[in-house]
Amino acid sequence: MRLPTSTRYGTGALLTLLLAGATGCGATGAAQEAVSPTTVRVLVRDINIRAEGVDCAGTGPYLYFHHRAPFRVLDPDGAALATGTLPAGTAVAAFAEDLEVDRVPTYCEFAVPVQVPQRAGYRLEVAGRPALDLTPDSSEGPALVAVVPS
Repeated sequence: MRLPTSTRYGTGALLTLLLAGATGCGATGAAQEAVSPTTVRVLVRDINIRAEGVDCAGTGPYLYFHHRAPFRVLDPDGAALATGTLPAGTAVAAFAEDLEVDRVPTYCEFAVPVQVPQRAGYRLEVAGRPALDLTPDSSEGPALVAVVPS
């Protein structure tokens, strides 16, 4: 069944007004909080032997650090500011010295971009484990960094 043209235009206008009203209601009662892009970087010090730059995951007691592990960035009160899943980790050399071999002792680094509001502190929870303190670091752009174990 096809509606008359005047009914279709009236229905479209009503829908537009309803949507405009619904989006306006959220902004009226509470001011939008500004968020800043940053990178959460976690260095898992598992000292595994790998080639630098390959995909990795935590080993031993750090098996919960892996591709697709759920994470939450929390404020000091425990409120979630950002959630997601970890990307694959990347093997980074554990020592600055060139050992002249293909595989070297490495750490597994996870880096994930997030957008968070300004807070006095941040914590990172991975796979439901106890949260880790995140430290601001701007040496490679805005980042929140944790080293495991600390």
